[in-house]
Amino acid sequence: MTNADPIELEKFSQLAHRWWDINSEFRPLHEINPLRLGYIDNIAHLAGKTVLDVGCGGGILSESMAGLGAQVTGIDLGDKALQVAQLHLLESGKQVEYRKIAVEQLALEQPGHYDVVTCMEMLEHVPDPASIVRACAQLVKPDGHVFFSTLNRNPKSYLLAIIGAEYVLNMLARGTHDYAKFLKPSELAQFCRNSGLNMADIIGMTYNPLSKVYSLGRDTGVNYMMACRRD
Repeated sequence: MTNADPIELEKFSQLAHRWWDINSEFRPLHEINPLRLGYIDNIAHLAGKTVLDVGCGGGILSESMAGLGAQVTGIDLGDKALQVAQLHLLESGKQVEYRKIAVEQLALEQPGHYDVVTCMEMLEHVPDPASIVRACAQLVKPDGHVFFSTLNRNPKSYLLAIIGAEYVLNMLARGTHDYAKFLKPSELAQFCRNSGLNMADIIGMTYNPLSKVYSLGRDTGVNYMMACRRD
């Protein structure tokens, strides 16, 4: 069985045509993308690397990594999102290979194939996040880099990521996130260790509602990114 929630796939499918609209529900992704890209590149040095973007959606991060000279493959299970990603390549001129395939299936086809694997803002949307982490670990080369980003699970994240972002500030569509699927850093780190990945770094991402600016720092209370290396 595919490790995907049909309700989640349909939810993002309905919004797929708005992936590249910076004033849409995907505006936060556009605004945090430079921070994510910089963090990944500072650690993994993307130029010339083979990169897999798991849960690529409309291709915001995939295209950015390709723009830094990486050979990027983006995978997703959403037909409409992948169609949008393909169409946007005609505008941007970037080179990205997009495939509709589950990461677990790709791990059987191409074990140890990629220098870098990214899985951003996806783990909180799947039934079995540990399976995703395990597949990412199988896909990366020995000593390669794997990056995850997700949401912490605590009262602060519920207040800011759901009540604040979805109901007060209307930054995200209501129902975007399910608090029960948020992952504590300790839980994600355990998934990584069980899969042969060593956590190399963790960094938080915060949002200032007054200045409307995102920034990276050591506050992992809500959004965070984790960088890992394969044994």
